[in-house]
Amino acid sequence: MPSHRDESPTQLAAIYHNRFDLDEDYRNHIWKTLVTGWFQRYVPARSTVLDLGCGYGQFINNIVCDKKYAMDLNAVSGTKLEDGVMFIEQDCSTTWNLADNSLDVVFTSNFFEHLLTKADLESTVAQALRCLKPGGRIIAMGPNIRFVGGAYWDFFDHHLALTERSLQECLETAGFRAEYVLDRFLPYTMVNAPRYPAALLRLYLRLPFLWKRFGRQFVVIATKP
Repeated sequence: MPSHRDESPTQLAAIYHNRFDLDEDYRNHIWKTLVTGWFQRYVPARSTVLDLGCGYGQFINNIVCDKKYAMDLNAVSGTKLEDGVMFIEQDCSTTWNLADNSLDVVFTSNFFEHLLTKADLESTVAQALRCLKPGGRIIAMGPNIRFVGGAYWDFFDHHLALTERSLQECLETAGFRAEYVLDRFLPYTMVNAPRYPAALLRLYLRLPFLWKRFGRQFVVIATKP
């Protein structure tokens, strides 16, 4: 989950605790299913990956890759990461503590909507472009305001309303080339939602026609030329 520049560390820890602590084991199980069932195909096993707005590390802990970084402004996130994951605690819209052309993949889920302004998003995307190697990918998933509607604002720390088209335009303006743009993928949120078995999720991932019925989140994948 995201880094927030307008919340104090204490507020951030409280937000994470209230939303995620009770469901932490379930979320990890679901993310393991998502990684193995869908996202891993876009992440080469020998790659260097950054999980941007890593939250409790459910993606980066489960992805198979050669080198792992995780970035978040919440210090608690660093305690949730497995051995070998390098934690970067910083504001993502400032210069990242990573070298140019050092990453193969930047992954982010349910994060960009928490940035305060479009300028923050532009700065973050520019850092991703700088740090990715030529041919590297940014993979972004998030709630699609077109389908979520007013429920988008049920989370106090949502600021930017995005669709797959607006994010695609942002990435392409920055210099990325869109590779895969999907308007509907997963349902909106796991917060205060039923706990469905992982077997049902595995079936869902194999049946894209269901995404058009239940999907409320977009996926945008773009490459650095």
